[in-house]
Amino acid sequence: MTAIAADDGSAVSAEETTMHVESRQISETIRRLNMGCGPHRMPGWLNADIHRGPGIDVVGDIRTGLNLDTDSIDYIVAMHMLQDLRYPDIPVALRELKRVLMPRGVLRLGLPDLEKAIRAYIAEDHGYFHVPDGDARAIGTKLVTQIIWYGSVRTPFTFDCIAELLVRERFRHVRRCAFGQTESIYPEIVQLDNRPRESLFVEAMK
Repeated sequence: MTAIAADDGSAVSAEETTMHVESRQISETIRRLNMGCGPHRMPGWLNADIHRGPGIDVVGDIRTGLNLDTDSIDYIVAMHMLQDLRYPDIPVALRELKRVLMPRGVLRLGLPDLEKAIRAYIAEDHGYFHVPDGDARAIGTKLVTQIIWYGSVRTPFTFDCIAELLVRERFRHVRRCAFGQTESIYPEIVQLDNRPRESLFVEAMK
């Protein structure tokens, strides 16, 4: 995902990291945010990413704030975004997502599941890992390579880890959800779910 800027600034121009809303008018009826969407833009959603591009409605770095009003979004989905942030930036990102959510708004996260990867390692389940043998043959090498995904993943997660971080930021009703299932009042919140084999899905309420 492309929800963060490169630390050295080399990969992202100043123009790209400047928070803005594209010149086209965003309908006030759009109240669901696809955060860190990358190339996965969805019609009917407010698509947000650090990079400008076709279908991107809001461009900005979540670490420095999004150009969205406080209490303006009914629900937010962030699929495979948070793991690309450094650990100290995770609370900053959660705080900003909470800011833009309406009272009782829902946040749904999709994260790479470290616990699943460890279980596959212990079971010597080579087929679980997406890393080809040409890159890693030993099960331990596959585990490490997948956890860090060739260096792009900065913060792996277990459920109890992300739950603790969410509670620290005063999110409520934190729960683990199955792929394609929600306990929220928004059945369409699961539309963006993907990669069920290696993912952890979590919801929390503001």
